[in-house]
Amino acid sequence: MGHLFEGHNEAEVPASVEEVWAAIATGPGIDSWYMGRNEVADGHVRMAFGDYQPTSTITEWDPPHHFAHDSGKAPDGRFIAYEFLVEGREHASTVLRLVTSGFLPGDDWADEFEAMTYGGQLFFATLVTYLHHFAGRTATPLTVFGPMIQNWDEAWKKIHNAIGGSEEGDRVEIAGTEGVVYFSNPHTLGIRTEHALYRFLRGFFGPMIAAHHIFEGTETEETWQNWLTETLEAK
Repeated sequence: MGHLFEGHNEAEVPASVEEVWAAIATGPGIDSWYMGRNEVADGHVRMAFGDYQPTSTITEWDPPHHFAHDSGKAPDGRFIAYEFLVEGREHASTVLRLVTSGFLPGDDWADEFEAMTYGGQLFFATLVTYLHHFAGRTATPLTVFGPMIQNWDEAWKKIHNAIGGSEEGDRVEIAGTEGVVYFSNPHTLGIRTEHALYRFLRGFFGPMIAAHHIFEGTETEETWQNWLTETLEAK
């Protein structure tokens, strides 16, 4: 059976078109808000996120206004495509539009589509937050896969209790620093501090994932592996 989908996001950000283009169409820029480590070269976008290492083909390249890439169609029809449109406005602001489309095969597409939708909401919110607060800067991405979760309500409660908040706008403390929750939905949580963007995601196959972007500091994946394991396994 399967499911065709198309989603639209739009935001006006206080960044130049050149800064927005660098964020969406260069490896270091994508590293600073999306997930994993990324490379844009030779007509392709390559990502490494744990064992997930997809390659997309660039289908539109018109700097700094139009950038698109897609996965190509698999034998079962699966594909995903991203199209970014960038339009400068007065007073050094920029309108960014994103169209995400694709096809999920099989009769069990609904759970994957739900996870993709919630994750996509977080990623776009992170991109907008990055362009509001860190435009032009490059982050070090840290990716940690925590323990497998049986009770997600309890797992989220432990994360929320550890930082002291769960709703957008909540003031929290994380990594010894004050921050604010910039995004929250049933599968994800994003926190902004002066020096980082911290994110927690419900992994589709069961683990809690920490996917952070560190602009200053010496934090490591080992540090966050320990934090995530201790927090989620605490009684």
